[in-house]
Amino acid sequence: MTNAEIIANTLDGLLDHEVSLVAYGRASIALGFNQVPEAVGRSLDMDVILRFSHAAELEADDQFWEAQAQVNAVLEKQGLYMTHLFQEDQVFLRPDWEQHIVPVLRPPMRWLKLFRPATIDLILTKMMRGDDPQDMADVDFLIRHDRITPAQMEPAFDTVRMPDIQELRDAFDRALPVVRRLLAHGINTTSHGQSGV
Repeated sequence: MTNAEIIANTLDGLLDHEVSLVAYGRASIALGFNQVPEAVGRSLDMDVILRFSHAAELEADDQFWEAQAQVNAVLEKQGLYMTHLFQEDQVFLRPDWEQHIVPVLRPPMRWLKLFRPATIDLILTKMMRGDDPQDMADVDFLIRHDRITPAQMEPAFDTVRMPDIQELRDAFDRALPVVRRLLAHGINTTSHGQSGV
């Protein structure tokens, strides 16, 4: 069982009603893709994007926030946590990203309904730390797994919605040539499988 599955199962067990969340970062790769690199499954946290369309509902959901705090207390000794919950406008995404989210079907859970961004949007989120080697390795996996092409990504690069912070714009500019090289290289590789794009 991956760390992401442990975190998701723990949260699910602490909820008493249905909650819908969009996971991103390495947890979403571990849960939402097949044959992931071993390092991905060892990620210690689960990052979440808070959708504007669900903001009021989630903000008023005291039981969810209590459960989220309990997750961190329960898993503290294992070094696992779920503390990074970002509003969607704090993350690199396409303007219509929510229309393309993909259900995460494992692990099977009672109350927690997990989704992940489409692969194109996940690649954008991985550009927030520039050409960080770990993030670029994840981008390489995503491109190869879903056979993402330059023709799919270039419109996303042109329309990406990002916070108006110069440091993040600089990070995007550093990541862009690296991701383009990975896309060009990925055209000639064999996919590990298919997933949502």
